[in-house]
Amino acid sequence: PMTLRHMRIFLEVCNNSCNATKAAEAQHMTQPAVSLAIKELEQYYGTILFDRIGRRLQLTEAGMRLLEYAKRICASFDDMEQQLRGWDTAGVLRVGASITIGSLFLPACVKRFQQRPAKTDIKVLVTSSDQLERRILSNDLDIAFIEGIPHAPVLTARPYMVDRLAVVCAGDYGFSAGETLSVAKFKEQRFLLREHGSGTREVFDRAAGAAGFSADPVWETTSTTALINAAIEGLGIAVLPRRMVAEQLQSRQLVELHVEGMRFDRQFFVIYHRDKYLTAAAKDFIALCCGGQTGA
Repeated sequence: PMTLRHMRIFLEVCNNSCNATKAAEAQHMTQPAVSLAIKELEQYYGTILFDRIGRRLQLTEAGMRLLEYAKRICASFDDMEQQLRGWDTAGVLRVGASITIGSLFLPACVKRFQQRPAKTDIKVLVTSSDQLERRILSNDLDIAFIEGIPHAPVLTARPYMVDRLAVVCAGDYGFSAGETLSVAKFKEQRFLLREHGSGTREVFDRAAGAAGFSADPVWETTSTTALINAAIEGLGIAVLPRRMVAEQLQSRQLVELHVEGMRFDRQFFVIYHRDKYLTAAAKDFIALCCGGQTGA
């Protein structure tokens, strides 16, 4: 009969690029044992889950359908284990945040939340938005705060804040504060941008695409601080959350520019899996973070 063990082995194979050997290592099993479990699954359901092309495995349509179920089954089981098996230690909330949100807003929210009489241990992961989506889908996080709309249809997304990116450069870069550039002039510049997968980069790429161009940045990094410092040194134009460069704009280390017909507004969302059981602590934390934060 099909068991949870079969589901976990199948999921591990999928999570390791359909590589049974890597899946076996991750599960501390032998490769033949993994192959046997997959064969038993195929026999049980009477369908082929993987095409065998040479020595490589590739998911069939039936395999892709099972993958969606396996993710939900294993995530639900893990939730049950966390809530029931270790009830006394279930007071842990696993929260993810994008780099912008984790740098600017989340620390104060966590501090306020932990000042409540009811104690909940919060574990935080700050990384790019696409990584956060993956962690939510694999049930490694309970909730996450991201920039921009999530891509996976199984994620519930609740908007809670509007944010704006600023186009900035050094005061001696060649443009004056408040100057408006044409799109033609803007797209010729040397860009200092966040990496692909970040919410900030996605907003820039979407706006650039709508304006009819794409950018090949001279600096590309996960570090907002690195981009700010590169811009201050006159190495190019950065497009960053305005809140992240407010201090540098006030001190005139950087000046803000505008581009004709281009806006870099974005929405912040709190996301979680639609099948996720949200504890009272998770709901309270979302309410605290979202309460009243609607300003631009």
